[in-house]
Amino acid sequence: MATLLLNRPKVRNAIDDAMRADLVALLDRIARDDAIRAVVVTGQGAAFCAGGDIKGMRERMAAPAGEVAINGWRRQQRTHHAIAALHTLPKPTIAAVNGPATGLGCDVALACDFVVAADSATLAMSYIHRGLIPDGGGMYFLPRRVGLARAKELVFTGRTLTATEALAIGMIERATTPDALLPEALAWACELSAGSLAALALAKTTMNQSFELPVEQVFAQGSQAQAICYSTREHQESVTAFLAKSAERGRAA
Repeated sequence: MATLLLNRPKVRNAIDDAMRADLVALLDRIARDDAIRAVVVTGQGAAFCAGGDIKGMRERMAAPAGEVAINGWRRQQRTHHAIAALHTLPKPTIAAVNGPATGLGCDVALACDFVVAADSATLAMSYIHRGLIPDGGGMYFLPRRVGLARAKELVFTGRTLTATEALAIGMIERATTPDALLPEALAWACELSAGSLAALALAKTTMNQSFELPVEQVFAQGSQAQAICYSTREHQESVTAFLAKSAERGRAA
């Protein structure tokens, strides 16, 4: 189990270029380490993540007119690389939202497979207040959680939701007390990752794409994934144990 801590509490864990790079590097290490079966993402201090770093905003505003677009495009590529690495990590991921998750911080939470929030936490797609659109995957993740019309309302208004409201509309899966947040997230991560790592990775990869694919392609990907599962040590050992137990019951009868 790994806990990935967003650790810039003085700026409410706002994400800058260095944090983006660190996030990608850590997720790559986690993906390759079979000893780590799941990941909990949380924030240090009072906030989960306040979004993009103010320094980056200032740099964008100060750039020469002819460089604004390409600089913005490059920054977007780095952001998308980090969010995609989190979303596609071949292991269960849980966001433990300990405080405000705003803008890009909200995107980070929604990029995880599951979200559990402290009942004192808040979530907001606040981009509209800066004349922007959600750029960290929110326009992809949010409609898949709450439906298209409700996602539009949250993006268009940028309003702040309590954990209670977010839970009621399906934006998050669980809400709990601040003291119980991390223990509950870690226990849930253990429960989710108890099975075969190969089966978990293959199932997650297929389901992440299932809304965009025709049923025939989902079946095809599932067939290929199942063939891989047939060859894994976990499958062979569990079937051997099951058959032995079944034979023992038969003899006892």
